[in-house]
Amino acid sequence: MAQKRQAGTGHSVSRRRFLQTGTAAVGTAWWVSGRAYGFQDSKSPMERLNFACIGVGGKGSGEVDDASKTGVVVALCDIDEGSLNKKAAQLKAAKKPEPKKFVDYRQMFAEMADEIDVVTVSTPDHSHAAATSMALKAGKSCYTQKPLTWSIEEARFLRDLFDQKKGSGVCTQMGNQGTADAGLRAGVEFLRSGALGPISEVHVWTNRPIWPQGQGRPAETSDPPESVHWDLFLGPAPVRPYNATAYHPFKWRGWLDFGTGALGDMACHTANMPVMALSMFNPESVVAESSGIVENEQYPSNSKITFKFPERQGMDGKTYPACTLVWYDGGNKPDPSLLHGEKLSDSGALCIGSEGSMYSPHDYGAQWKTLPTNKEFKRPEQTLPRVKTDIAATPHFVEFANACRARKPETAMSNFDYATRLTETILWGNVAMRAGEKVEIDPKTGQIKGPSSANQFLGRKYREGWTL
Repeated sequence: MAQKRQAGTGHSVSRRRFLQTGTAAVGTAWWVSGRAYGFQDSKSPMERLNFACIGVGGKGSGEVDDASKTGVVVALCDIDEGSLNKKAAQLKAAKKPEPKKFVDYRQMFAEMADEIDVVTVSTPDHSHAAATSMALKAGKSCYTQKPLTWSIEEARFLRDLFDQKKGSGVCTQMGNQGTADAGLRAGVEFLRSGALGPISEVHVWTNRPIWPQGQGRPAETSDPPESVHWDLFLGPAPVRPYNATAYHPFKWRGWLDFGTGALGDMACHTANMPVMALSMFNPESVVAESSGIVENEQYPSNSKITFKFPERQGMDGKTYPACTLVWYDGGNKPDPSLLHGEKLSDSGALCIGSEGSMYSPHDYGAQWKTLPTNKEFKRPEQTLPRVKTDIAATPHFVEFANACRARKPETAMSNFDYATRLTETILWGNVAMRAGEKVEIDPKTGQIKGPSSANQFLGRKYREGWTL
């Protein structure tokens, strides 16, 4: 069971010092063997990761489960006491140690910083960066849900902060769980091999949104139930009155103040494989076509966004030619003729090269085929590690936990060196949608060229009491 610090003992300090310096050898053995053991059951606190989980309903519930299988959950935090109490009850029923409960993560850090090793963040998008920043500044490793941040400025801030912290063994991972799938990693290897020739076009689409978008603010307002701390839900976002059906717990994704729309919800999954393989970062221009965004309220009901990338050096050291990525949502899809007779899936990705194409009819890029199907393409040798685990936790989370024990941030493949760049690429689409004009960018500096209304959408001022 998780041991709490007792006044005058210095226990949690010595334990933390051990985690920072003493587990590297153990962690390396983990990575090589590919095994993950039930350290949550270990009697030695020096073999244990203590997790604090922020946002424990919906997707966050799964993060709590994974944390409880790879360590000990010592704290739960959620603005909805219903979700908070439900998750605490589930841990108790599973005979897990009882965590301390909070509705405000700022209070959680103030009271329990010395007892926490790792933080998970599964809040609505607009609170990701503030909670993650607080964790990293406190020297905690952090697993944050996609799309990692609400704005481009936040993505850049977290990248710089992680760069400062990773030398001390602080580990990070974005929750785009397909990154750990062997099929995705094989796809990255295949695209990088050049078997398809130079890739000139990438098409990515989704069946989202599956929540309301393209609407204005509801006229009806009400007091929130006693179990929902609405001011804490708002966090850094501007104040707005509560509505019983419009925002919490699921429909927040369609609201500009809280979510990142269909693009933010799915592109860090569906575009992950081609972006990673071809290093599609720092676009030179982005153009958005949509049914009409309701500025300061909701994302449009559908959109098509075109990103153009210049020639660039990849993460593998190779040079990749200029290419275009086109995103589709809300019923928009690429021309089916591009698929050589294959059925166009509801969600997927298509990479078109001079010698052939790769088609993934899968949200995470874990399944894919080459086109035309009657043509053979040489498969490359494995260059990326594969995640193996013998415990019933998400492999992507296991990879992160392994990295935390080993104090080796680079072994979590969606760490913030990569994930912030993927998120930044995706969020340029929302900037272009909100600007309503073509956005031209200097790919070397990341700055928007010339005077443009788009600059105002790179970030926003936080509400008083909240900060990065």
